[in-house]
Amino acid sequence: MEYDCGFNTKLLHGKTSKSFPNREILPPISQVTAFRYDSMEELERVFLHKSMGYAYSRIGNPTITAFEQRIQELEGGNCLYGGTIGLFHDLEKWGIHIVYVKDLTEETVKPLINAHTKAIFGELISNPSLKVMNVPSISRLAHEAGIPLIVDSTTATPFIARPLELGADIVIHSTSKYLNGGGNSIGGVIVDGGTFRWNFEKHTALREFKKFGKLALSVRLRTDTWENLGGCMAPMNAFLSYIGTDTLGLRMQRICENADRLAHALDQMKGIQVSYLTLPSHPCYEEAKDILDGYGGGILSFRAGSKERAFRIINSLKYACIASNIGDVRTLVIHPASTLYIQASKEEMQAAGVYEDTVRVSVGIESADDLIADFTEAINNSREGKEDENYSFR
Repeated sequence: MEYDCGFNTKLLHGKTSKSFPNREILPPISQVTAFRYDSMEELERVFLHKSMGYAYSRIGNPTITAFEQRIQELEGGNCLYGGTIGLFHDLEKWGIHIVYVKDLTEETVKPLINAHTKAIFGELISNPSLKVMNVPSISRLAHEAGIPLIVDSTTATPFIARPLELGADIVIHSTSKYLNGGGNSIGGVIVDGGTFRWNFEKHTALREFKKFGKLALSVRLRTDTWENLGGCMAPMNAFLSYIGTDTLGLRMQRICENADRLAHALDQMKGIQVSYLTLPSHPCYEEAKDILDGYGGGILSFRAGSKERAFRIINSLKYACIASNIGDVRTLVIHPASTLYIQASKEEMQAAGVYEDTVRVSVGIESADDLIADFTEAINNSREGKEDENYSFR
């Protein structure tokens, strides 16, 4: 049965919630290492990818499959587990050259594409700079060059936008964030739209999987990332993330509303500089209205004028946890320059919208009035007698 229904209804009553073997309302936790077969011929077909089935939990597991299929239904693609500056540095050690652009636009990217370019990668909503990628525009450019567009949609989630519908070829999520929502398990997903026509002369790493056509990347990821490298999700993590997505729509609605109210309240205060996508002063305000359907997401940031003042504000908050995650039901706050970007150069930090006085806030589902009062009090009490005009945001 095809379901033409709202986001929250699809989460709870979509196709993938009806397929559990013993009519469970949640996927069973398949906490096993291996799976038994009646014949060696059956198991051989599974290992050769000629038959559906499970052989070893590092390669595939029914609980993980249930979580994959749920995200696949939300995004509209083929789903796999997966793992950007630090990662990209590691890729460069393997001979993969990364070209960075400050703003991912058609004008800035087009001159950089050459015969060796294999893909374009970017965040739909960058964290914490809150820049919005114009996916349709970048997608057209990528496809003209015969290369795929990979979009990290962690901070948007399928509730706000679905990049595959906008023209992306591959979408990735850190499931540890909004999809899970409870801050209780690490994981990630890769969603392959299954529509990109791979050029096996250009993308030589996929030649061995040419027979799988448009699904060549999906099959190689499952074979290499899971089977050979062991980068698989634990069944319990998949289960916790699955049940976390039950409330994704409700949580994101509340989180976006809270973030919008908090951002507008803080924007009225002197002595700080607030960045949030629904503020008319934000450079990506118009793109957010178009690409993100008017939502601003769950992250806002503000500059406090100095690192010392940023610390004073953070340390005096009552309802925000000092933690490095985002997407929790609780409001989380951090000083990125001293933590997440401590190994980055000054140029890399500024390109990511991080300064010595930046405070990043991952807004939760608490009462918006309580959050506004908490942050207002913390900011007011952090001045130490200085006039607001003394703070510089250069």
